[in-house]
This record gives sequence, C-alpha cells and structure tokens, in this order.
Amino acid sequence: MAFPFSPPITQETATEFFSSSGVKIKEAGTFVGEVTKDAKVNVADVAERVGSMFKSVEACGVVTAVGPGLTGRQVGDLVAYAGQQMGSYAEEQILPANRAVPVPPSIDPKVAASLMLKVCGNKKSITAKSDSTIVIQVEPGHTVLVHAAAGGVGSLLCQWANALGATVIGTVSTKEKAVQAKEDGCHHVIIYKEEDFVARVKEITSNNGVEVVYDSVGKDTFDGSLEVLKLRGYMVSFGQSSGAPDPVPLSAIAAKSLFLTRPSLFHYAATREELLEAAGEVFANVASGILWVRVNHTYSLSEAAQAHADLENRKTSGSIVHIP
Repeated sequence: MAFPFSPPITQETATEFFSSSGVKIKEAGTFVGEVTKDAKVNVADVAERVGSMFKSVEACGVVTAVGPGLTGRQVGDLVAYAGQQMGSYAEEQILPANRAVPVPPSIDPKVAASLMLKVCGNKKSITAKSDSTIVIQVEPGHTVLVHAAAGGVGSLLCQWANALGATVIGTVSTKEKAVQAKEDGCHHVIIYKEEDFVARVKEITSNNGVEVVYDSVGKDTFDGSLEVLKLRGYMVSFGQSSGAPDPVPLSAIAAKSLFLTRPSLFHYAATREELLEAAGEVFANVASGILWVRVNHTYSLSEAAQAHADLENRKTSGSIVHIP
C-alpha cells in the first residue's frame, strides 16, 4: 500500500533548506531534524492516508548533521518534534532547527516520540496541557469527562486531571480498556458499547453535569457531550475520529451559556519559547512519575499499513510508535 506522506525531497531543495536553518536527524521513533528516528502514529495519519488531512508530523531521533552557522543543536543530540514539518514516516528527515526540542536523558526516545503533539498544543502532554490548564483551569472538586480514555491523549488527560484533584469519568470501548482507564486515574469508566454515556454521566453526577468534556471522537459523541455539561461548562473538542460533528447552532450553546472551543495544537506552542516551556513541563512530569506514557504498540515502518488497520479497527490502546 502506498502512503502519501510527503513529497519527495530533491537534492536542490534539501540543500537550500538545510544550509539555512535545518538539522538532519536519524529517527529512533517517528521524529525531527536530520535525525535517525522513531515515529508516532496518530488517528490523523489515517485521515491523511484517505485524503482528508495531511499529517505524519511527530517523531524523535538523533541529530546527524546541522546547518552551517547553527548554534544550540549539535550532532549526537537526541531531539523530538511535532507539526509543521511533515514526513515523519522516514528513517531520516531534515527539519527546522527551531522546532527540534532537546529530549532529557531520563526520557526514552519512544516516549518522546509519542509525547510531542501533546507538547505542541493541547497537560497527552502538550495536547493535554492546553486542554486541561489553558482552556480551563481544572481544580479539585471539578468533574471532567474524557472520551477515548484509553487512547494516547486520553490516558494522559485522565492522569493529569486526577493529579489536579478532579473526579474523572472516562469512556472506552472494551472491558480491557476500562481496566487501563482505571489504572490511569479514572474514578468512573463507561463502556459506551454497553451503556448510554449520557444517562450514566447524569447518574454519576446526580444530574449536575460536568465542568469539562474532552472530546476527541467528534460526530458520535458531540451532541451527548454538550448535553452532560453543567451551566457554563466547557466543551473542548480536539479531534474527530468518528467524523466531523454536525454544525452547532448558537442556541445549543446559549441554552446553558456553554463555552465551546476547538484548540489548535500549534497555537499553544507558536514560538520556540512556548514550545520549550510546554515540553519542559511535560518531560518533568513524566520524569517525576506524575505522568506515565503507555507506548503499547510498536511497528516497523514496513508495517505502517498494519498499524493503520489496527488503529482504525480499535485494536490499539495508548500510543503507537514506528521504529525504523
């Protein structure tokens, strides 16, 4: 199967880019720079393959070359990146040096590869960061609902919200994933194939609803998510694995004075300073044990088709990483 991940790089375009601001990495798990690398597999990669989105933008690797005059990065550095430089499904890659984040020795490269999109935007990390602390400050006493709680982002959101003192409700598809969600900090787990999550959330909250819903599913859960929010609740939509939600009339938001946001990851790490601050916070929480990253599945790059099939068929949990 062919994957339309990135256009071919000619010697001319590579030389022009690399000489000005680039680093070259060799991937250790799908990643950045001229680096040898590992690559992260996301639902968005599936959307890219079928033509609705263009991604493959997250990886970790070792710098093998730096552009002339570039300071701050050197050959042998372990770095990671996400976003704006597509083509992470590769053994080596050239990328902008200002998007290469130093990875601490305490962080495994596969973990770093699976964290970066979270770092770039939303406390899975940086995905979970903007979602749980920037969009709304989650506090003790809050109740939050996390859809796809056993997924890569969902797992970290549950851990982080729990650490912040919130009561965490998670939805999952199987009993096996329910066990993981419990381990990751969910106080209540709903197997949505067996229960109506709207009715169950109302039961858990005594019809009071939740302060925040983190919804990466989209079409199948969107309306129900709005229904379970309390007055002035926050709907954080950060994905659409089941498809794009239908258009939302303002009257649906006005009914409970709700807040609806669709954060874009890279707007929360637009500058290098913001990127390094977010990454540093996430890496520190992983190193201290506040967050633990589940890299539950690894595939070689030659097994990309199988990785996508398993992801589409809900056979995976946690993070998925390609190993060159």
